Amino acid sequence: MRHLEAICDLGPRPSGSAAMDRQRAMLARHFRGAGATVTGQAFQIRDRRSGDPVHVENLLVTWHPDRRDRILIAAHFDTRPYPDRDPADPQGVFVGANDGASGVALLMELAAAMPALPGPVGVDFVLFDAEEYVFGPRDPYCLGSNYFARQYVGERRAGRLAHAYRCGVVVDMIADRDLEIFQEQHSVDWPDTRPVVDAIWATAGRLGVRQFVARPKYAVEDDHVPLRMIAGIPTCDIIDFDYPQWHTTADTAEHCSADSLSAVGRVLLAWLREQR
Repeated sequence: MRHLEAICDLGPRPSGSAAMDRQRAMLARHFRGAGATVTGQAFQIRDRRSGDPVHVENLLVTWHPDRRDRILIAAHFDTRPYPDRDPADPQGVFVGANDGASGVALLMELAAAMPALPGPVGVDFVLFDAEEYVFGPRDPYCLGSNYFARQYVGERRAGRLAHAYRCGVVVDMIADRDLEIFQEQHSVDWPDTRPVVDAIWATAGRLGVRQFVARPKYAVEDDHVPLRMIAGIPTCDIIDFDYPQWHTTADTAEHCSADSLSAVGRVLLAWLREQR
């Protein structure tokens, strides 16, 4: 929770902003300090309003680089430029405590356990930029994960990657005080991703983590879609999409819960430790 609050203290963090640069630098220091290898994956997009170039940069955090069989755990770390669903102030300040900071905070906390992760499987944390650099209904989502997926495919085809991802997990909006994580519909419907869903929810059941509900409720167009559809990585989405403060100025730390973050972290860490 302290990680989430520190991220929110930076203020709004849309792609290309000074606050995003400060966040990226803070995260690189944190993960390197925990023993990871951290690299940036930079590219450029155009602001769809002005046409000006916007610097976008994913952050890749590598644990146990010698392990060729790997798992990807991802979150987006940009915030929407404006709280467009806020009926009173759709151009106001949006700090994205749950929608933006929660997944990042979880990965920051999981970092402490990664150096001692047993087994043959390595882990990469990937923080996606420009997941929602969106100003209007025609603007595309998930630019960072699309770019990552295309780069991964290109590197694999060129024979420049020694590793392959066994599967992936995207975490998003996981700090809701009233946390209920239903199984995301795409993740259930895709035959190669369903075993990942089943294994994670089974782990939650064994741990008695009741916030994980073992039935689907909604389909979400999130970063797991390009990871699976472009990169061919079976990736599920862990998300509580029922969040009253979504895309409003009220998405602040006071509406988030340390217990919710802990519940997701316990399940993910136990699942990672079970990988063989």
